[in-house]
Amino acid sequence: MDKVPMTGEGYQALDEELKRLKTIERPAVIAAIGEARLHGDLSENAEYHAAKDRQGWIEGQIAEIEDKMARAQVIDVSKLSGKQIKFGATVSVIDEDTEEPARYQIVGEHEANVRQGRVSITSPIARAMIGKESGDVVEVTTPGGVKAYEITKVEWV
Repeated sequence: MDKVPMTGEGYQALDEELKRLKTIERPAVIAAIGEARLHGDLSENAEYHAAKDRQGWIEGQIAEIEDKMARAQVIDVSKLSGKQIKFGATVSVIDEDTEEPARYQIVGEHEANVRQGRVSITSPIARAMIGKESGDVVEVTTPGGVKAYEITKVEWV
């Protein structure tokens, strides 16, 4: 069983989502199923089938989140340090072609959100940066071609 690396913030977000699904979504769908049953013939009852589908989705989400949390390897980024890039690092880079600066934190898969500057440890850019240091240049293969980034700063925030 593989461990799932995540930040403390990512673990907390999963826990909150799990609580929401169990305390709000699950009871709501159970009530919807009960209500739909009162409408008679279940074989032709679209509300009933929609509610059952929703219930299946919710139960799947709950199982998936519980699995991730059971396998979680929570990493406290504030206790990390060093010059080499690894999980949790916040990396400032400059695109060598456009000279545009960017800043990324390397996080677990479920925490990734490029708009917030959070990239998955499994993403091509994160994999290219792992083990590198400030001043190094990394090349990343993207759908638009190969991009080169100069690493300008490695932080642990």
